[in-house]
Amino acid sequence: MAEVTYTEDNIRSLDWKEHIRMRPGMYIGKLGDGSAADDGIYILLKEVIDNSIDEYVMGHGRDIDIKIEEGLVSIRDYGRGIPLGKVVDCVSKINTGGKYDSKAFKKSVGLNGVGTKAVNALSENFRVTSIRDGKAKVAEFERGELVKDHKLKKSSEPNGTLIEFFPDKAIFKKFRFRSDYVENQLWNYAYLNAGLKLNFNGKTLVSRKGLYDLLERKTASEHLRYPIIHMKGDDLEIALSHGNHYGEQYYSFVNGQNTTQGGTHLNALREAIVKTVQEHFNKNYDRRDILSSVIAAVSIRVEEPVFESQTKTKLGSSDMGPEGPTVRTFVINFVKEKLDNFLHRNPDTVKALEKRIKQSERERKEIAGIKKLANQRAKKANLHNKKLRDCRLHFSDSNRKTEEERRKATTIFITEGDSASGSITKARDVQTQAVFSLRGKPLNCYGLTKKVVYENEEFNLLQHALNIEDGLDELRYNRVVIATDADVDGMHIRLLLLTFFLQFFPELVRNGHLYILDTPLFRVRDKQKTFYCYSEEEKQEAIKQLRGAPEVTRFKGLGEISPGEFKDFIGDGIRLEPVILNEDTNIDDVLQYYMGKNTPSRQEFIIDNLRVEKDDAEEALEEAEAELEEEAVAAE
Repeated sequence: MAEVTYTEDNIRSLDWKEHIRMRPGMYIGKLGDGSAADDGIYILLKEVIDNSIDEYVMGHGRDIDIKIEEGLVSIRDYGRGIPLGKVVDCVSKINTGGKYDSKAFKKSVGLNGVGTKAVNALSENFRVTSIRDGKAKVAEFERGELVKDHKLKKSSEPNGTLIEFFPDKAIFKKFRFRSDYVENQLWNYAYLNAGLKLNFNGKTLVSRKGLYDLLERKTASEHLRYPIIHMKGDDLEIALSHGNHYGEQYYSFVNGQNTTQGGTHLNALREAIVKTVQEHFNKNYDRRDILSSVIAAVSIRVEEPVFESQTKTKLGSSDMGPEGPTVRTFVINFVKEKLDNFLHRNPDTVKALEKRIKQSERERKEIAGIKKLANQRAKKANLHNKKLRDCRLHFSDSNRKTEEERRKATTIFITEGDSASGSITKARDVQTQAVFSLRGKPLNCYGLTKKVVYENEEFNLLQHALNIEDGLDELRYNRVVIATDADVDGMHIRLLLLTFFLQFFPELVRNGHLYILDTPLFRVRDKQKTFYCYSEEEKQEAIKQLRGAPEVTRFKGLGEISPGEFKDFIGDGIRLEPVILNEDTNIDDVLQYYMGKNTPSRQEFIIDNLRVEKDDAEEALEEAEAELEEEAVAAE
């Protein structure tokens, strides 16, 4: 074998644009198509808005205007505007920005000087306008390359910065901004910056009471066990209550950044709640019972925060500053003082809190015996689990050699029947895709206690496959995908699974891990080309393109799609519909409507929204009527 030469010619230096475009994951995490809340297009949005928020925090500008139309993003703030002589540098030179002067931006997230530059480099078109004191400076870029540096001109507009960009379709393939995700993102900014107005596509989002408003909007007051406790300090704000749901529900932020994976500050909050409650009641209540059904939000501002990844979803900092107390100590001391004082002054809250703790203790002890037996059965089943075809990599893998991008691709498909699971199993990527096969329809668990998760073998095996019995810390798959047929039976199974997750593991849904697999309804082909179509419109478009009389196949079930075809639908071209909980979604009300007693309003909804082809109308109507009758009998 010839020896490979290694000289100066082998060494190559990438400029900032090339580096960002070649390794976008280092700067914005995973790319995605917009179907997940942490996909790259939303990180681009965040990086620009963060700068506008920093202006507001410093006391400049009370409004931010955000418009998104067909992928084109426009963000206008009314801060001081980028200094006119530095407009080009600030959006195109790495390590250039005003945040290095800690006097101006002491507790800001974007301290690395990369954010807006990454947006510039990853956009087909990027335009920045700065308005200061009657003058405006405009610069235009394409994929980070300066294409037009406009001369200064007069302007009568108020001071501020306008940034417009269109993400590069070569990097963000088939991307689409989902307004649900964008609104949730903007609401977080509103809660963390009381009084700030965010105007998004005709809507105005504003919060007056910060994190108190967040909890109030996330949970209806009738489902809270006691009024929200709101604790606020200079650098720390916490809102806290208990509900009726299963699991723990947290919203955590550092310097305005939504730390979806928690970190030091959230761990400290949980520890502080447990310690304070135990000391207040002078009883050694179990940690699990104190934290069961807790709903809390925490926002902390620290100098020089250390995050565990570039996308800043988990705080790793231990110190507030060179000489300040640790984050953990700061949070614990704050909670112990504020929460204990509040409990002493509010005896009704104390009674309600203790009642909730004792209820959790009672429920935990009631299922302890069956839980032990169920877990033993699950452990044995896991050795020869016919329901689960596992993959090799998992989301919970802590091995640093495992790339974050690969871990985020880990997926489990929950399928119905052997034929569908067989096709997916043969077509899947064994490294990152697992399959869990259901036997018929799962139980409708609406209104049942968590005991049913252990009594029902299928549910118990499913929670063990996902490894979510004790929370999401060791979740084995980033994407939990419900893959059912698009017929009446398939839709019913989909609803039953949604009920299971929303009732017992709502944090899985809130954290953006649950999806519905979108599979093609039609195959349209001739001898030269084949199109897979997901709607009637796509089918008609394919027929037009092929002309003549192409062969049209209607897929009635996943089992009809061959493994060779399935590979295209669960690979790079996978289409997933995320299950999104909007700001005003009330889980209890949703479950009551769809899965509670069979009400006339739901019957009307099903009949009004039944969409079928003419040939299948009678069969589908009979199936729908049978489902309604079955539900009515079950309800009685």
